[in-house]
Amino acid sequence: MTAAATILIIDDNADLGMVLRAHLQGAGYRPLVVDGARAGLALIEAGEIDLVITDILMPEVDGIELVRSVKRRWPDLPVIAMSGGGQIAARDLLDMIGQLGADHVLQKPVRRSDLLAAVEAQLLKRRPA
Repeated sequence: MTAAATILIIDDNADLGMVLRAHLQGAGYRPLVVDGARAGLALIEAGEIDLVITDILMPEVDGIELVRSVKRRWPDLPVIAMSGGGQIAARDLLDMIGQLGADHVLQKPVRRSDLLAAVEAQLLKRRPA
């Protein structure tokens, strides 16, 4: 069941989005890639998304606000947040976003094995017993 899951990747770095898409496609998922929170929220609103992977530091609407919006409107939709940091240490930023509602956090650069393990774990939580 999880092998056909639709996973939304939200990241303003197009190259990273394509790498994540390739990793997820190779594992049998259906990844969609958008470059910002507004486009991501529109896709969630419009269709069946099984899991969201989002960057935290993005222009316009950042990942913190995105996670809060998703969890407020779709509390059962798993969200994996990722960041490489910036002015705030990446681990501190990821700890903060985890406290704000992200179901899992990943530090960039994201290893393929860590990405797939996090995705599978979050999708398993959604599976009916």
